[in-house]
Amino acid sequence: MLRTQIQIEEDQIKWLRDRARERGVSVSQLIREGVEFYRKYEDRFPEDQKKKALAAIGRYASGVSDISEKHDDYLAKAFKTE
Repeated sequence: MLRTQIQIEEDQIKWLRDRARERGVSVSQLIREGVEFYRKYEDRFPEDQKKKALAAIGRYASGVSDISEKHDDYLAKAFKTE
């Protein structure tokens, strides 16, 4: 295991210390768990989802010219037919 130093805000270290105390683990352990969580789920974070959604714009055609105005009506109709 490697040792490193980080700089974080005062409220962040307070939050980490509180959570560590509640769980009975070290602050270092919480940080390691946080890094692992981020590594595992980073593709699910909103910024990545936003990029994926924006990449899909214009890729598909509904064949309907008023979809942007009446999308709720079309969605409600689709749910009624299922």
